[in-house]
Amino acid sequence: MEIVAPFKEVIDEIKQYGGERVKYCYQCGKCDAVCPWNRVRVFSMRRLIRDAVFGLTEIEKEDIWRCTTCGRCVLLCPRDVRQIDDIVAIRRMATAYNVFPSSTKTYRQIATYLISKGNPFNEDPKERAKWAEGLNVKIFEEKMEVLYFTCCYMCYDPRLRNVARATVQLLQKAQVNFGILGEAESCCGESIRKTGNEEVFKKLAKENLKKFIDFGVRKIVVSSPHCYYTFKNEYPNFGANFEVVHISEYLKELIESKRLKLSRDYVANIAYHDPCYLGRHSNIFEKPREVLRSINGVNMLELPENRLASLCCGMGGGRVWAETEKHERFSNIRVEDAVKLGAMELVTSCPYCITALEDSKLIMGYEDKLRIKDLAELINEVT
Repeated sequence: MEIVAPFKEVIDEIKQYGGERVKYCYQCGKCDAVCPWNRVRVFSMRRLIRDAVFGLTEIEKEDIWRCTTCGRCVLLCPRDVRQIDDIVAIRRMATAYNVFPSSTKTYRQIATYLISKGNPFNEDPKERAKWAEGLNVKIFEEKMEVLYFTCCYMCYDPRLRNVARATVQLLQKAQVNFGILGEAESCCGESIRKTGNEEVFKKLAKENLKKFIDFGVRKIVVSSPHCYYTFKNEYPNFGANFEVVHISEYLKELIESKRLKLSRDYVANIAYHDPCYLGRHSNIFEKPREVLRSINGVNMLELPENRLASLCCGMGGGRVWAETEKHERFSNIRVEDAVKLGAMELVTSCPYCITALEDSKLIMGYEDKLRIKDLAELINEVT
């Protein structure tokens, strides 16, 4: 049975949830031309927008959940339709009706985990700082220079804990007076908001903001571009007033100020992958590259699609929690690009991208041909 609301009701609800601009679409199809889904399967953002305009949206269908919010279509749209806002609006409507296809049913459970545990894994908050054991990392105090906000994945995921540890070691080498929130840290809420669950996002945002105020936080350094984007662009709507810096920016600053010294050569062909939420969404393209170029011996290679045209890893928009068929993962294309280019290492600066690229490397049998690294991991090796 199809779950379709009455004609006028669908249109009104989509507008109510933030999809007002669907009406500006004139069906040029530029969104479909650049959507990464069409590299791996047939998918039409144009059709989703058209269905919304005419009140024909079918909220139980898989397609409304495919968008990774990468932003390529938004940049090219001649009518400023703002496809991400429109798709998230439709997801809000589906979430309100508690309708999810099989591949996204985990979203309901994850929302519960975020409310009860502050992370999407149902892990004990008391274990959130376990990654920092043995590193002498302090709990943040108001007098400190910066707060390092770690991100759920880097706290609990075994592979990404290495990135968090490398980041902390770099801050210590640069003698930065910093701290973490430890078990008081909770998810920023970015991904759950993109799934359409506005209620859980607002709860997380307000709770986090209260903690930042109580701790006296003035400057936050983050490793995740998703945390960066959310703190910088969405938390101010709740009264946030603190500086947010991505680790790639901060590393550039520390190197230029001589607080962090690159003491070792590193001879390797390295390709850099632009994360969507660091690049297209936040316009940080050159600083990570400048950091890499500051390493003696590195031969920088550019992937075929880079900067504004960078290929999405497939994990944004809440897809990090969805089941994606192995042959439909965008990151497979990215890994293939790097290998064909002759890269020895594929470097990025996003926990979602690291996860996707590591998985694709294994799926494609490139364990011996390519290393996946976070920018912080590489810089930690040469300091």
